[in-house]
Amino acid sequence: MATKPKRPRDPNQLAHLIGQLATGDAKEELQPDTRNPAAVALGVLGASKGGKARAKNLTKKRKSEIAKKAAKARWGAKD
Repeated sequence: MATKPKRPRDPNQLAHLIGQLATGDAKEELQPDTRNPAAVALGVLGASKGGKARAKNLTKKRKSEIAKKAAKARWGAKD
């Protein structure tokens, strides 16, 4: 599997690159994927299990505390 190259963060440089790509002056070549396939597979497997296992072990009270903390962080909710 290949990955897309990183694009410039500067808006002017990005606009220039997009213009070059649109007119065919530049080509966007895919970079080879250098990640270890076994490590990627383990990461995906762990990610699919991790949240469910954590939720299963949390009490209802603890889930509520986590949700309140998240709401406060997101919206600045008062206690």
